[in-house]
Amino acid sequence: MNAVTTIRAAQTKQLELTILMPCLNEAETLAVCIGKAKAFLDKAGIAGEVLIADNGSTDGSQEIATAIGARVVPVPQKGYGAALLGGIAAARGRFVIMGDADDSYDFSALDAFVARLRDGADLVMGNRFRGGIETGAMPPLHRYLGNPVLSFIGRLFFRIKTGDFHCGLRGFNAESIRKLDLQTTGMEFASEMVVRGALAGLRIEEVPTTLKPDGRSRPPHLRTWRDGWRHLKFLLVYNPRWMFFIPGMVLGGLGTLFAALLVFGPLRVINNLSLDLNTFVAACFMIVTGVQLITFGVISRYYAEVTGILPRSRRSDWLTRTISTDRLAANAGICFAGGFAFCAYAVLRWAHLGFGPLDDSEIPRIVVLGLSLVVISFQAFFSAFLLGVLEIPVKRLRNGPSGELPAAENQ
Repeated sequence: MNAVTTIRAAQTKQLELTILMPCLNEAETLAVCIGKAKAFLDKAGIAGEVLIADNGSTDGSQEIATAIGARVVPVPQKGYGAALLGGIAAARGRFVIMGDADDSYDFSALDAFVARLRDGADLVMGNRFRGGIETGAMPPLHRYLGNPVLSFIGRLFFRIKTGDFHCGLRGFNAESIRKLDLQTTGMEFASEMVVRGALAGLRIEEVPTTLKPDGRSRPPHLRTWRDGWRHLKFLLVYNPRWMFFIPGMVLGGLGTLFAALLVFGPLRVINNLSLDLNTFVAACFMIVTGVQLITFGVISRYYAEVTGILPRSRRSDWLTRTISTDRLAANAGICFAGGFAFCAYAVLRWAHLGFGPLDDSEIPRIVVLGLSLVVISFQAFFSAFLLGVLEIPVKRLRNGPSGELPAAENQ
């Protein structure tokens, strides 16, 4: 155990709770928030501290916090997530409850969070929709579209029961969250904590909390579209199934269905409407796109497992054992041969060389089908070598910097 770990362990024994507030120019509301937090600690009889993770304030926030008994830790790297990461690293409490320093959350009513943490929860989320949102506290776009949609996506992608993914008031076991090695520095940090916690099997619970209009006269740091996109992007990056596999299966399945129905000729739908060559071409494009998405999904899930980004599962273990650069390249060769054969057959039929006459409307179908297989073969071939490139650092880590297996494994 190194000196830093020893000091942190000793500090943790002294304090049960750190109330953490990220701060960037919050002079108007900071004193009120700290006062409520200190009053809660005194009323509840909890050995704790109020910690301000200052992100470079220029309005005297640091002096205000220090003057009324809070501890200030400077975090030079900009960003909401960066400030919280700095604060979590510096926290002396066994538990941490974090919340914005804009007086929108009630730091005097944290009993439910503490009770759940003491009961063994690793992460306790506040739910503003259950606790109450005062008029003007949340923009309508956030309240009725942004938060519900992103929270729904999070529940769907990661099977998390949390109803308010982006509540800024939440409590957690400090060591459990530190072990996650969170990385994001922006507003998407709120999503990363929940998602990475769920993937790691942490016990996540939820309690109602209230939200009121903040007490600042300046605009909030949150930017609706930029930060909403960053949250959505994070959710997609951490779920190859919904990002690649499911869209790929849908496109590939629909394309295969329509191509099979139209490969031998047009399909009459109703009296004056029929599906013909144009629909067949579109179906082949759908197949090509679907196969590419599935290939991306396979590679990304493989890479996520071997690097530890996502946890192992029965399916991912099978994928890791099955996929390889050689197998993908071999399948690409088979697909290319099939596509080339279709194209050659169409040319021979068109030239009447050894075959009977072919209807002019059938030649384009065979050519499009053959070209689609050729395109898929190229996609698979180059994806195989992309996989090989991604395997290089993994193999180097396994085999050592020299590229040779350690002596124990060579014997």
